[in-house]
Amino acid sequence: MAKTVPVEQAVGMVLPHDITEIRRGEFKGRAFRKGHIVRPEDIDHLKRLGKENIYILALTPEDIHENEAAQLMAAALAGPGVEVTGEPMEGKLSLTAGRDGLLRVDREALYRFNLLGEVMCATLHSETLVKQGQQVAATRLIPLVGHRQAVEAAVAIASRQGQGVVRVEPLRVARAGLVITGNEVYSGRIKDTFEPVLRRKMAGVGSEVVQVVKAPDNADRIAAAIRECLAAGADLIITSGGMSVDPDDVTRIGIARAGATDITYGTPVLPGAMFLVAYLPGERGEIPIMGLPACGMFHRITVLDLVLPRILAGEKIGREAFARLGHGGLCLNCKKCIFPACPFGKA
Repeated sequence: MAKTVPVEQAVGMVLPHDITEIRRGEFKGRAFRKGHIVRPEDIDHLKRLGKENIYILALTPEDIHENEAAQLMAAALAGPGVEVTGEPMEGKLSLTAGRDGLLRVDREALYRFNLLGEVMCATLHSETLVKQGQQVAATRLIPLVGHRQAVEAAVAIASRQGQGVVRVEPLRVARAGLVITGNEVYSGRIKDTFEPVLRRKMAGVGSEVVQVVKAPDNADRIAAAIRECLAAGADLIITSGGMSVDPDDVTRIGIARAGATDITYGTPVLPGAMFLVAYLPGERGEIPIMGLPACGMFHRITVLDLVLPRILAGEKIGREAFARLGHGGLCLNCKKCIFPACPFGKA
């Protein structure tokens, strides 16, 4: 595969790979590019980088160079909404989001890909909101030269479902209806603080609020408020409050009386254990309804921030999806919240 020559004898030879330079606290990157012809003035620089010998490659048909491997694997790993950017740098290729949306990672395929050992792919967490141009994954062959058969196996794993291993799903632009429940708010005894919170969250995912209706703790009135939002053109409903065990908390009943089906109540997430997702059949298709408990007023980030993007990406949420949220579903309530750059929701 390769032989080495002392660096002093390498003048005029072609480097078979990028050579990295690291200056602590200053720089880490490519000092010499693959294909560079070694010059006499390069010798001291190469020695400062710890290079006493230089490889000379002689590849067989069974061998594959790191750059070719990275290009083949990156193309197979990239699914819809993901782009391969640039050229291999030090044998590595980055995959970036081709659009704003929700990152989805086929974790089982990624596991089988990395189990091969000679190849690697690292990704962001699945279900992360990403922006166009943001790096979402990177891949490389671990040795300079590997077995072509191993790379072919990796490409086959990444290509098996026809969707790649990483993809970015666009979020639909929702027209949300907000139903603010509670006698104390409806009567004006206290100021509603839910509406501004929910407006900010909808704006944060590129959607809008088209109707806001306040309703007392009465199941029929809550059902009527939901229907009023639908009449105003809402294609997504969020109710606030009335989700706990108190006798006045009848929001769940109101959601059912509005005609909702597939009602799933209760999540293994804190804050947000009493969260609800249901679906309302209609001529325009199923309309999601989310019931947010009072924690939404007190906590900057809740289960809503984990579930809302997935619903807007077209996922139907039920008991199985809720159950999987338990791993990573405990918010640390940090004094300075850095979500989503934290463990919350990262299964």
